[in-house]
Amino acid sequence: MKVHIVTLGCSKNTVDSETLAGHLTANQLQLAASIEEADTLVINTCGFIDQAKEESVQTILEAAELKRQGSIQKLVVAGCLSERYGDDLRSEIPEVDQFFGTEAYEHIIKAISPDLKYALLGERIISTPSHYAYLKISEGCDHPCSFCAIPLMRGKHRSIPEETLVTAAQQLVSQGVRELVLVAQDLTYYGRDTYGERKLSNLVQRLADESGAEWIRLMYAYPSKFPLDVLSVIRNNENVCSYLDMPLQHASSEVLKNMRRGITRRTTEELIDRIRQDVPDIALRSTFIVGYPSETESDVDELAEFIEQQKFDRLGVFTYSQEDDTYAYILGDPISSEVKEARRQRIMDVQRDISYTKNQTKVGSVQRVLIEEDLNGEYRGRTESDAPEVDNEIYVRAERALTVGSFVDVLVDDAIEFDLFGSSV
Repeated sequence: MKVHIVTLGCSKNTVDSETLAGHLTANQLQLAASIEEADTLVINTCGFIDQAKEESVQTILEAAELKRQGSIQKLVVAGCLSERYGDDLRSEIPEVDQFFGTEAYEHIIKAISPDLKYALLGERIISTPSHYAYLKISEGCDHPCSFCAIPLMRGKHRSIPEETLVTAAQQLVSQGVRELVLVAQDLTYYGRDTYGERKLSNLVQRLADESGAEWIRLMYAYPSKFPLDVLSVIRNNENVCSYLDMPLQHASSEVLKNMRRGITRRTTEELIDRIRQDVPDIALRSTFIVGYPSETESDVDELAEFIEQQKFDRLGVFTYSQEDDTYAYILGDPISSEVKEARRQRIMDVQRDISYTKNQTKVGSVQRVLIEEDLNGEYRGRTESDAPEVDNEIYVRAERALTVGSFVDVLVDDAIEFDLFGSSV
C-alpha cells in the first residue's frame, strides 16, 4: 500500500507529518511521492484562521472527489481542523474513511492497515530540503489569548524531554541537516510543566554543545515572562543564530489587554531593549494582528508608530479571524475585511521602508549564506538573519558551482526591499 501525506499549515504540522511518515515506513508501508501514485491519502489539516480552514476544507473536498472517481482507495483526515470540527466534517464529507485529531499516529496507521502490528519505530522522515529541519520542542499552549484557538486544538502545554530532543537533533544532523529550527506553540514556556521552571536556555545550550548543528534558530518565542537567560546562550554560541522570532501581536496596551496577552507596550519596549542590549547584532522578527474587534484607528496609528520606532528586521502582519469558542468570539467581527486589509497594507508599507533601509546598509558587507536552491547558474540562499519559508532571501552569483545545503561567504553588492544580491567570495 502506498500512502501520500498532504501537509497544510505551520511548521509544527510539518513535524507531525514527518513523524507519521517515519512510523508508516517502520510499519512497512510505502510513501508515495504524489497523490497520483498513492492508494491512500492522509491530509494533515490546519484550523488556525479562516483562510487556513478554507484551504483545508477545499483540499478535503478535492480528495473526496478523487475517491469517488476511484483514483484513491482510502482517505484519512487528521490535524487541527479535524481535532476541532471532526463531527461536523464527518457528516458533511462521508467520503472520508476516518477523522483523527493531532498526533494520532498509532490510530492513523491502524486505520490505514488494520493487519499491521503497530510499533513506535523508525526515524522521522523530513520533508523539508535535507539541509534544514524543524525541531518541535513542546506541544500545546497554556496562554489565554482571546483570539487564539490553539489550546482548543492542541491542548495544554507539554514539554518534550531534553534527552529526547538532543537525540532527535543528533539523528537529524547525522542525516545531513545543518540547520535546526526550534518550534513550538510557545517556545519560551519550555520546561515549566516538567521541570518546574523555564529551561529553554538549558535546552539550547545542550543542542549547541551536542547536536552538531551549524545553525540553531529560535521561532515562536512568547514575550510575556520571557526567559532572559537564553540571551547569553544566543550571544555566546556561534552555532546559535543571532535571531529571535517573537510574535507580539500588537503595540497598543489597550488592545493587548483585550487580547489577554499579559504584557503592555512599555514592558514590550523594555524587553526589546534588553534583548538588543544583551545580543547587539540580533535580528528580531515579529508578527502582528490588525482588525481585532476593539481596535481603533488610533490603535493602528500607535502600532505603525511603534514599528517605525523599533525597526524590526523581519515582520509579518495577519488580519483578525474570528474563531469559535475563543474569548474574543462574543465581540463579533465588526471590522470589514476591506478595512482589515487596508490596515495590514499600511503596516507592511512601514516595514517595507524599514527593510529597504536595513538591506541597503548590508551592501558592501560579506554575509555567510546557506545555499537553498540552484537556479541555473544563480543561487538562492539565506543569511543567519533569515528563517526558511518566511523571511528574506539572497541571490548569489558564482564563478564555480555551489552545492545546495552548503555555506558560502557572499559579498553583497545590491539590495531591494526584501532581497539581497551578491557574489560568492
